[in-house]
Amino acid sequence: MKITRAMELIAASRIPKATARVSASKPYSAKLVEVIRNVSAASGGASHMLLERREVKNAGVLIVASDRGLAGAYASSIIREAERHIIAVEKSGTPARLFVVGKKAQSYFHYRKYHIERAFLGVTDTPGYGDARAIANILMDAYASNTVDSVDTFYTQYKSPMTQVPLQFQLLPIVAPEGAEGSEPLASVDYSYEPSPTAILDRLLPRYVESTVFSMLLEASASEHSARRRAMKAATENADELIRILTRIANRARQAEITTEISEIVGGAEALSQQT
Repeated sequence: MKITRAMELIAASRIPKATARVSASKPYSAKLVEVIRNVSAASGGASHMLLERREVKNAGVLIVASDRGLAGAYASSIIREAERHIIAVEKSGTPARLFVVGKKAQSYFHYRKYHIERAFLGVTDTPGYGDARAIANILMDAYASNTVDSVDTFYTQYKSPMTQVPLQFQLLPIVAPEGAEGSEPLASVDYSYEPSPTAILDRLLPRYVESTVFSMLLEASASEHSARRRAMKAATENADELIRILTRIANRARQAEITTEISEIVGGAEALSQQT
């Protein structure tokens, strides 16, 4: 109980920082989407390798799970969602190549003989932008070299300390970013371009992929800490209840033993008094 209580407090102390990082990353992502939309419009619908749609002969799947356990159903939920997608893809005759983040996902899919193209470990606890860039570069290289023809990602979206939702998102090819549902349309901005809009778009789209992966890692990290806090809180409460039950049983057994001893003493004394 002391261990689970300590882990609960540690997870609770990490949640505010993790959620703050999620909130801090959203303005950058929103502005990046706005700039890409305006530059895309100015470039006259220019094509780009990351926008290219082609026949899917090899499907890439990125699964963001966790490196550590003791977080309830956090890792298993996203792994099950990803596995259902992988089974459906392979039933259609398309081989799936897996990119897994976290030791839990690596162990699960390795044991079941899935093809793991690349595993990223030691990332989920406190992800940095460098981690996101490394993952994004590997995915973009795989897409550019036709190793995979699409990349679907599975991660856990953080909504509140009590609610985390497993989500699927198509990362590659990039779908033209739209405004958030229910938001007002973004006003078109007339930029002065140096160099050309197409060259700028070539730089922006990889940054967009990196930013998207980074947002997923941050959301997953906040979700993991929240899930671990809930799991450890439940474990602490269960241990406390078990201690109360066992203490009650021990007290009853001790009382029964004392009663038996007293009865034996009284019975012995009565027998001696009758002999005299």
